[in-house]
Order: sequence, then C-alpha cells, then structure tokens
Amino acid sequence: MGCSKSQLLVVLLLSLAWLVPSWGEDEEAQVEEGVVEEEVVSDELLEEEGVLVLHQHNFERALHEHRLLLVEFYAPWCGHCQALAPEFTRAAGILKNDSTGLRLAKVDATEETHLSAEFGVTGYPVLKLFRDGNRTHPIDFTGTDLQSKAAQGFYEIASDAVDVPFGVSNRTELFQKYSVIPDTVCLFKKVRGGGARHLLGLNKEELSRFIVLHSLELVMEFTSQNSPKIFGAKILNHLLLFINKTLEAHLEILGSFRAAAPPFRGQVLFVLIDVNGEGAQVLQYFGLKSHEAPTMRFINIETNRKYRMATDEFTSQAVGSFAQAVLDGKVQPHLMSEEVPEDWDKRPVKVLVGKNFEQVAYDETKNVFVKFYAPWCTHCKEMAPVWEELGEKYKDHENIIIAKLDATANEIMNLTIRGYPTLHYFPAGPDRKMIEYKSARDLETFSKFLENGGMLPAEKTPPVVSRVPGLQPATA
Repeated sequence: MGCSKSQLLVVLLLSLAWLVPSWGEDEEAQVEEGVVEEEVVSDELLEEEGVLVLHQHNFERALHEHRLLLVEFYAPWCGHCQALAPEFTRAAGILKNDSTGLRLAKVDATEETHLSAEFGVTGYPVLKLFRDGNRTHPIDFTGTDLQSKAAQGFYEIASDAVDVPFGVSNRTELFQKYSVIPDTVCLFKKVRGGGARHLLGLNKEELSRFIVLHSLELVMEFTSQNSPKIFGAKILNHLLLFINKTLEAHLEILGSFRAAAPPFRGQVLFVLIDVNGEGAQVLQYFGLKSHEAPTMRFINIETNRKYRMATDEFTSQAVGSFAQAVLDGKVQPHLMSEEVPEDWDKRPVKVLVGKNFEQVAYDETKNVFVKFYAPWCTHCKEMAPVWEELGEKYKDHENIIIAKLDATANEIMNLTIRGYPTLHYFPAGPDRKMIEYKSARDLETFSKFLENGGMLPAEKTPPVVSRVPGLQPATA
C-alpha cells in the first residue's frame, strides 16, 4: 500500500566503520567547575581549525550562510568527543574548500543549554546535519567516519531527498530488532503493512533509486504537488486512470487499479487523473474529453507512444494484463485522430488528420507539402497567410498538394513532431520518402523548393521552432 507525504516515515540504517563506541547513549551529566564567562552576544562566526564555533546567538546565521551544516554537540569532558576531535577537525579542513558546500561546526552543549534542549541532546557527542537553513528538521548522524564513501553518499542523497528523513546507526539492538546486518539500508513506512524494506549495499545510484521507488505511493495522483515526483521518478512507463472523483462509481474502480500496481513497481508508474480537478489539463494531450472517463491510457514518456485497451475493463486482472501486454510489445500504439472534415479537399490548402494522412501524403502520383502546426503556436499563426498564398498558387497543379495538419490532435506512426511549425515534403513515387524543409518561410523560397523537386541551395535562415508541449509537471 502506498503512503502520502504526511504518512511517510523512513529510517535508513547505514553501518559504517566506527572509530569509537556507540554514540548518543545516555551518559550521566558531569559539571565542570569553573568561572562562568560573560554571555557572548555577537553573531560573528568564528572558527577553530576549520570548525565553526556556534552558540545561540550565531546559530541562525550559520544555518543561513551554509547550505549544508554538520553540527557536533559535544561536552569538553566527554571521552568519545575527545576521540572524535582529530577526525572531525581533519574532515573540516577538507570540506572547507570542497565544492559540496558542506561545513562542519560544533556546539559546547554544556554551555549552550538552550540549543541542547531545542535539539534534544541528551548524550555526547551528537551530530546533526542541517540543510538549506532548515532548523526544525535536522538529519541525525551518529557515525564517526566522516570521509568514508558511505558517509559521502549519505550526505548527497540525504540533501536531495527533501521529503525523506534520514538517520544512521550502528546500535546492536536495532540490528537485532529489525533482523539486519551491517551495510544494510532499511526503509520504514508508517502505514498498515508497510513493514521494513531492506537493500544490501551502499551503491549511491542503487540507494537513490531504492528510495525513490519505495517512497512513491503505488498510485500517484497527478497534481501540482505530485507532478515533480511523477516526472522525477525516472520511470518511463506510465499507466493513467482517468476518473471523475466526484462520482462514487468511478472511485470504486480506483481500488482495482491500485490492486494491480504492486507487481509493476519500478517498471510502470500508476497515475490517477481526476478529470474534474487538476488532471483536466492532461485530457487534451491524450485527445480525450471529460465525459469519456473512466478510461485508461498507457504512455512511454521517452518515445511518446500511447496505448489504450480495445475495450476498457477495470478489474485488477485486466489492468495488470494490459500493462504487461504493452511491456511485452503485444499492443499497437494508439494514434489520435480527428474525424475527416467533409470539406477537407475543397480549399486550396487541404486539411489532413490522422485518418486520411496515409492516403494523401503517400499518394504515389502527388508531391505533398504539409505544414504540421499547433493552433496556439505564434509562429504558426504568423506563417498562416503565406501558407494560404502557397496553396492558392498551386491549387490548379495536378501533381502538387499543399496541406496542413493539427499535430496536437493527430498523430502519425513513425513521425514525431518536435516543434511547431514543422514542414515536411512527401515527393511522388513508391519510395515513401519524406524531406524536412528547413529554409526561409516566404512564398518565393517555398515556390523554388517545390519547383525543384524538394531541393534548395544551402540553407541560410534556420526555421524558428517552438517547443512541443507534452505531459509536463503541473504548475501551482
């Protein structure tokens, strides 16, 4: 079962090469006798051997000036702290001039009692990693090998996984409780049946993918909040269920859709589209109307190929079988097409759609010059009058056809339109050739191109191309 951001509780247990005994264990407080110094009120950041010296007055400044700040809370009399000091200082010197942006700092927890209380420091030493000035959610770090590859991987992944709390430990009782061995990563979800998931090894790429896959819900709803996760998951295959969440009958389908998802984790991302909510913006991209819900579509976001069931069936078995059939290459891509207009060939510029494109563009007796456009594209609108002039000029030529196709509503097999307008010339003959036109967009140059059989001298003016909009992350 998936879990939402508020439900997610993750603990990663990384067993490192420890230099000293377990940290953070409760020790009896010891008080040194001495003279109480006058309170420091300046927020100036001072250093000792590359380590920032923090107190309650400059702590906030340090958080804001350093994107990653690893803070040691120590006690001067603590033997573990004294054992750590050389390693901590050495690491500070290395990291001070490193491109990671990580700085090391220390707080005398026996003097800075307010900070100790704020961060729940009860034993010494305690290390906490602060990211991007976030004072309320530091990452606990209890290791001592600060320069190990495992530690560096921890820093990098922890800093990127903004929704995932990180922790490290070498405590024997935790190993026993969760039946784990050293160098093991465990992910815990605070949901019914969530349990612990284990991953052996500390490879950065594997660990990062593990976290992404298992921190996602089994079914992700397409919203402005979730879209960065959907498109950042690096899962190329998406199965989309379009429903109206205001209808009880549609919500019942969601259960079967979710039940089909577990076997495809990591292969196919199951996405819910509410046609009555933020998901409405996705409908046009799939050539759908809200009244067509409930329905499903499968898309590979790398190839942009879309697939649909011959007949929508929403049992968990049918959903799973459909997803597997697409992965196995047993389903043909579904191509969008408008209906053929009754007057498609009555004007100088012929109107093509998916359903009549093959018949017209690959007519062996005709040279067909096609403009692939988007109704919203400024460049297409600017070019429209010239294209109409071109159509008018060649309307009486038996072997030349000037045409246009709305590429946002019609798809052609093996022809991907990546910008608008795109111009393709399909010469007469049996070879099914296609030539992309990339020269000046004026009547004279178009005419020379046509009269020379789709050839021009070296191009001097590259076409202006608009980016093709697709299923992109929503904006708030």
